[in-house]
Amino acid sequence: MKKYVVWLLLLTLVISLCACGNSASEETASTAAGAPETAAVETPAAEPKVLHVAESFATTNLDPRKDSNSWYTSIYGITQTLFRITDDSSLEPWLAEKADVDDSGLVWTVQIKKDAHFSNGNDVTSQMVIRNLQSTAENIVNFSALGSFQYHVVDDKTFTITTQEIYPTMLIDLAAPETAIVDLDNSGDYVNSIVGTGPFLLKQFQPEQLVVVEKDPNYWGGEVKLDEAWFHYIKDDDSRLMAMQNGEVDVHSNVNAAALEIYSADPQEFTVYTRPATRVQFYFLNQERLSDNVRAAINLAVDPEVLASFQKGIVSPTSGPFNASAPYGKVTKPACDPEKAKSLLKEDGYTLNSKGFYEKDGRPLTVTISYYAARSLDVIALSMQEQLGKIGIQTTLTCVEDPDSTYIATRDFDIGLYCMIADKAGDPYFFLNSVLREDCYYDIAGFDSPECEALIDQLSRETDLARRAELANQAVQIAIDDNAFGFTGLFNKTTVVRNGVSDVFENNPGDIYRISEFTDIR
Repeated sequence: MKKYVVWLLLLTLVISLCACGNSASEETASTAAGAPETAAVETPAAEPKVLHVAESFATTNLDPRKDSNSWYTSIYGITQTLFRITDDSSLEPWLAEKADVDDSGLVWTVQIKKDAHFSNGNDVTSQMVIRNLQSTAENIVNFSALGSFQYHVVDDKTFTITTQEIYPTMLIDLAAPETAIVDLDNSGDYVNSIVGTGPFLLKQFQPEQLVVVEKDPNYWGGEVKLDEAWFHYIKDDDSRLMAMQNGEVDVHSNVNAAALEIYSADPQEFTVYTRPATRVQFYFLNQERLSDNVRAAINLAVDPEVLASFQKGIVSPTSGPFNASAPYGKVTKPACDPEKAKSLLKEDGYTLNSKGFYEKDGRPLTVTISYYAARSLDVIALSMQEQLGKIGIQTTLTCVEDPDSTYIATRDFDIGLYCMIADKAGDPYFFLNSVLREDCYYDIAGFDSPECEALIDQLSRETDLARRAELANQAVQIAIDDNAFGFTGLFNKTTVVRNGVSDVFENNPGDIYRISEFTDIR
């Protein structure tokens, strides 16, 4: 009986040991089998890259052939043109591979990039491009000349444009946002849909409120970094500032002086980009009232650096009507020199009176500065009065509401302040033809130079962009050397971005681009 009990106990122990061994083996095997399963767990997907942009202007429709809608569709990254304006105001191919003009200057051959296609997958063909250019001519007055040209399809990606006369600004027109290329057959009502060639597709459009675009995964130009961009219409400066500070938006341009100071004081959060743009502050010197020496003395006394400092970063000082980085902005003018200015007045027979002002034959040298308050011209007028007073020129300020109907029309001024967009679509001809040309609209101060006139005549026929820049530089330099004008400042394009945002065309002089396939946010 005792033996039986011993053997029973031994058997029970063996069975228990086997059971424990099997359990341990199963646990080990289970753990081993589970290891790969744990390692294969997927990490959470990255957050979508969504950029929020504050815009000062908005539209009710996205039809690029109406009003200025093409500027918006370009800003939103939906539409593109055959050429585009670079950061240094030159032109480069975009949808086009190249464009050449023959020796006669009348026949242009345009080659479209082979890979260029619309967001719906349709190829950008010669026929569709021609239809777009003709549509622009029919609907936008400033581009009506495109309607008088003859077009010929060479093949799907090549076409010619034949003009009756030399048309030197052809490439400038092909870079203007108004000549955006869209799929005319499939763009719908331009409110709920639009088919362009850009890196982004329209996702949501609330007229004059919000535009949302999403990346085109099949964009012809390559990978698009952003997933979405939201464009919020925020009209007033204070609201845009608050939205940036609250983290509601990541980008906005057209920053005013007060906001610029706040952003600049917070480099940990914001980066500010300031670049001289296309709108110039300048003044006419009336040659029918002021002698050569007096005009030269005025220009030597007025310091653009001082004028810019009073405007707290919204303008940059300039020597001419165009940005110095542009090919056609290479001009110079003498540095501010009050002592030399005084010597020129003395050469003209002026002497200082007891009040510290120059006079001749008992009559004080008094100069009238005419201006209007917009575009900070009131600030410039006051500063000029101070600077001219320091060299002994007495001044009288005359402020008007509408310069074009007063001193521009009547020519009743000594110094006439003005502000205008000088650089339209990356070319100097508009300003030269409007301001320096004989009998032009702004030929109001007696500037007369046959040499300058001849240069502008050549410019009106020249198709080579490098040569156009040379001609423009020579013409503007003549006007500067003649002391016919004084160029003081270029309004800055100031863009603020939240740190981590990149490539929002912050260094481009125009305001027709905002996002591209390279735009990114960390």
